[in-house]
Amino acid sequence: RRWVHCSHKGMDMVSNNTQEMVTEGSYYLYDALDEKVYFKEATILVPPQWNSKDFFKARTESFEKAHIKIDNANSANNTEPYTKQYGECGAEGEYIHFTPEYLLNDTFIQLYGSRGRVFVHEWAHLRWGVYDEYSKEKPFYFSNGRIEATRCSKNIEGQFYEVTAGGSLQPCRIDPQTSLPDDGCTFFPDRNQITNSSIMFLPSLDPVTAFCRENEHNSQAQNMQNKKCSNKATWTVIFEDSVDKDALRSLKPLESPPPPPSFKVVQRAQRVVCLILDVSGSMAGSRILLQQQAATEFLRIYIEDQASVGIVSFSTTAFTLSPLTTIDSDTTRENLIKLLPKVASGSTNMCFGLNQVFMFVMYEVYRDNGDVLGDEIIFLTDGLATDNIAGCAPSGIQSGAIIHTLAFSDKAAPELKEMADKTGGKFIYASDELTSNQLMDAFASLTLSTGDYTKEPVQLESVGTRTSDWFNGTVSVDQTVGNKTSFVIIYEIRFPSIYIQSPSGSVYTQTNMSHDGLLKTVTLNVPGTAEPGDWKYSIQTTSNQAFTITVTSQAAHDDVRPIIVKTHMNQQFNDGTKPMTVFAEVSQNYRPVINAEVWATLESETGSVHILQLLDNGAGADAFQGDGIYSRYFTKLVDGRSSLKVRVKNQDVQTRSAAPKKSGVVQLNPPKPPVSEEPLEVGNFTRTATGESFEVKLSGTPPPNFPPNRITDLSAEIQEDTVLLSWTAPGEDLDQGTAKSYEIRWSFDLDMLRNSFSNGHVVNTAAVSPHEAGSVEQHSFNLSFPIQNGTTLFFAVQSEDEQNAKSETSNIAQASKILHGPKPPGVSNPGMNLTVLVISLCVVIMVICFIVAVTAWAVRRRNRFV
Repeated sequence: RRWVHCSHKGMDMVSNNTQEMVTEGSYYLYDALDEKVYFKEATILVPPQWNSKDFFKARTESFEKAHIKIDNANSANNTEPYTKQYGECGAEGEYIHFTPEYLLNDTFIQLYGSRGRVFVHEWAHLRWGVYDEYSKEKPFYFSNGRIEATRCSKNIEGQFYEVTAGGSLQPCRIDPQTSLPDDGCTFFPDRNQITNSSIMFLPSLDPVTAFCRENEHNSQAQNMQNKKCSNKATWTVIFEDSVDKDALRSLKPLESPPPPPSFKVVQRAQRVVCLILDVSGSMAGSRILLQQQAATEFLRIYIEDQASVGIVSFSTTAFTLSPLTTIDSDTTRENLIKLLPKVASGSTNMCFGLNQVFMFVMYEVYRDNGDVLGDEIIFLTDGLATDNIAGCAPSGIQSGAIIHTLAFSDKAAPELKEMADKTGGKFIYASDELTSNQLMDAFASLTLSTGDYTKEPVQLESVGTRTSDWFNGTVSVDQTVGNKTSFVIIYEIRFPSIYIQSPSGSVYTQTNMSHDGLLKTVTLNVPGTAEPGDWKYSIQTTSNQAFTITVTSQAAHDDVRPIIVKTHMNQQFNDGTKPMTVFAEVSQNYRPVINAEVWATLESETGSVHILQLLDNGAGADAFQGDGIYSRYFTKLVDGRSSLKVRVKNQDVQTRSAAPKKSGVVQLNPPKPPVSEEPLEVGNFTRTATGESFEVKLSGTPPPNFPPNRITDLSAEIQEDTVLLSWTAPGEDLDQGTAKSYEIRWSFDLDMLRNSFSNGHVVNTAAVSPHEAGSVEQHSFNLSFPIQNGTTLFFAVQSEDEQNAKSETSNIAQASKILHGPKPPGVSNPGMNLTVLVISLCVVIMVICFIVAVTAWAVRRRNRFV
């Protein structure tokens, strides 16, 4: 036996009622012979509400960093496990989602298979970036004139039947348009199989215990694994493309069986946050005011009740402005706000500020708990350290505290990013340009989610401008938010006239708002629950000055989670040799929000600004269409640090339940619970979100020319003797701009086209002029010979840019020409024992009734226990 020992952190599990429960910092062993995953150790984060003296104190474990989440389903009946995947083939996923019902109710084992095998299936998605080997869109395909079920391996045997409303089986009917079985047809795999693969196809089938390897891989199956991974076997992706590829190449035999895993249960105490604020001379003027404005809103809106907050300032020396103080009322918040520094002078001795926190402010926590594990520091500075920050940074890193660092200029010390990276904190670059509102956004992003988004503030709008006339705009308050809604307007020079109109026409003026002349802010706190609809604001000035407006709100109802937006780059550091990818996930209670308009603004510390529209079209950088994850490549790399901000808006948007996995293959088990896919109307809405900053270090040369992106959605159809191809257009640079040309080739042999594209038969594309990236491309043509009945052809595309750089070969599309007589036949299953299957099906129906009764009894018993 040979093993690979890898570290993997951030496995978060969330309980049904309290939204939080986590495993993190886990180590696992992978048995490459038996294809089993063994965990060496796991940390479980339990909710703050659970009372026990046996829990350890959490450090960096949090809901947002979770890689395994146990939380309620996104709809009443959707209990099926799934893994959220953002990136390309071989890239790690975001998290696995299990529901409490799935883990507690053993009847689901009959539906999905053993929990261990299901976990390995999802783990392969999460860790190794492989995809499903079934397809709900194309459950059947032609191979050599024969109808096959989409599966891997092809050695899995079974029968095609349609289950009638009465529960009996009948031969499948053929769809005359596709010549394939119609939507009611199902593949029934035999219970006894001669193969043990594949886990990525059907983990619920008892004989299945392994992944598909190249020698048995079904490269013709029209599934996501072939589409995304260039027709590679799952085993090949794990060993050649995954994050563990290097370790897997140097496997060593395990001398003895692995020990049982160890579990450590931790709990996050009430939040402790200490602000370290720079008041050195370089902060004088607008910067100290911006710091005060942003910290004020953090203390007033974003820091949660019962958290403890301390404030330290530093320049030539350091001062404790406030010891740790529990947020127990609005009065406490306002008292802390009064203590924020307003004057700047002196040098930038960062170590003094850091030492002041540990020696005085957090000393009480250290005295009571013996450490400061998991407590947070927000370290804001605008320049290079006067002292040796490299000398004191290690002590901060080793303290166990989480250190978030805000770089308020392009001169901030590099140790700030190091401290954030090594302690699990965030590093955010914020411009001091008044209209950017970046420092306000940075503080807004420093919330610590427990997973209960109904209790957390949501930023609806954050925008700025410079004008000497009117500043107008609209903020859409949707039905998922409305409580604690506030409009905060910041002006640069002179108090303007402000009008805010509700959807029903009520107008709020300065008489309804609070004005802080020293802070230069005007705030409207909307009473009660804000009316859903479009709120319009108009700000008038006669002086040429900068304005920003920030709008926040919270969930309108305790039982309805708000629409939220999360954004990040696929990497925090780039050397310029590879493109970066921007991601924004728009969701409501795990349901994707589709059809939204999503824009990302990437601003470098040198002032260059790039704006990208992110797309959810399943092409280019985007992995799946309609999953609520909007993506785009970022190729305009600029040396230095850059910030990331995303704005989301839409008119008449819909949010729908995530489509359940539907394999098109069924054992004779109880049917899976029906899942509603009806769109949920939420009306107009707006959101903004700030991601962690990233850094680019170019090696003295400009970034390379990036070729057009790989086409991943090529499809083919044969109508009589005409071939129709369609795909999403790539760009000149990956998924941006317009490519110069296409090269289309075809073959009778899929593997030949896959391994040697240039040896395929070429298609004349002289009349094909590429459209802008993201457009739908179609091309129809006739081959030089009549296509015979029963023929299957394979097609692939490469695109080329103006510098003659070629894309990778597209996914391989296949099409078959099948002609039937006047009456399309059904699908024949020779050797099939229909009587046995019908009896088995009836037995299952009887079992379902028994399961329902037992489940109802179990629910009553559990409720009585609770």
